[in-house]
Amino acid sequence: MSGKPNTRRRARRKGSGVTMADVAAAAGVSMQTVSRALRHPDTVTAENHARINEAIRETHYVHNHAASHLASQKSDTVAVVIPTLSASVFAETVQHFSDVLHDEGYSIILGHSDYRLDREEQAIRSLLGRRPDGIFIIGTHHSRESGTLLRRAGIPVVEGWDLTARPIGKVVGFSNAEAIAAMARHLAASGRSRIVFAGVLRKGDSRAAERRTGFATAMEALYPGKTPRETIARDLPMTMEAGATLFQRVMESHPDADAIMFSSDILAAGALQQSQRLGIAVPGQLAMSGFGDFEFPSRPAAWMAALILPT
Repeated sequence: MSGKPNTRRRARRKGSGVTMADVAAAAGVSMQTVSRALRHPDTVTAENHARINEAIRETHYVHNHAASHLASQKSDTVAVVIPTLSASVFAETVQHFSDVLHDEGYSIILGHSDYRLDREEQAIRSLLGRRPDGIFIIGTHHSRESGTLLRRAGIPVVEGWDLTARPIGKVVGFSNAEAIAAMARHLAASGRSRIVFAGVLRKGDSRAAERRTGFATAMEALYPGKTPRETIARDLPMTMEAGATLFQRVMESHPDADAIMFSSDILAAGALQQSQRLGIAVPGQLAMSGFGDFEFPSRPAAWMAALILPT
């Protein structure tokens, strides 16, 4: 039997090779109408929109965003650079950031620096090559080349988890040094005097270094003439197991400690578990604090996204 082949059936067989023309034929509308429905849904009637959506489902059509981006000079993506993929606190920040952007029609592309300025520079260069509409980066310390790339990108740049007097674009953060100093003063006011700072200081982790400096400055002011107590590890990962190990080291080097201030909540959580295993009462015998507040990133993530989204 001769005749015109079934357009819908042919389109479905093509699967990932389905074109906009196939969708238009299946929906019984023009390609221009399909294009407008995908790019500006409010310009298409409700009836045509429903027919096009049904045709997309039937044909398994995947919109070629790359072609649209070339035409509009807009990628509908935002780049994110974080220090590490393994720390849950950064994962939570990215989750909330992504949630806010998703509601505005944006997706994120992710890179990580592993606390290395050279690797951060590589990530920035690679992500900018994908022409994102904005970039969010954790930290305010970058290589000179990274700073140049970000300033010349011509897109919104938001730095977070730190403060600087000279942000590249916008900054949503806090002073790590002042925050840890405020905690030290609080512990001292509550009657703790043998306070130890315990942290994992990885090369390139400027925020942990600032917390250590803030602690030392506060303790020198609180207890003039006394050397601030600290237990620093450079050989441990940022994990709860490392926190347990660091707790053991503090107990060995400062057995009379009545408070421990950890540079991270992750470390503090591991230390708290270890103290329970050893039968050390917290906060009765030993006060303990972390840094990061796992619930904290949700609101700043919304601010960061708002600074990137167009007005």
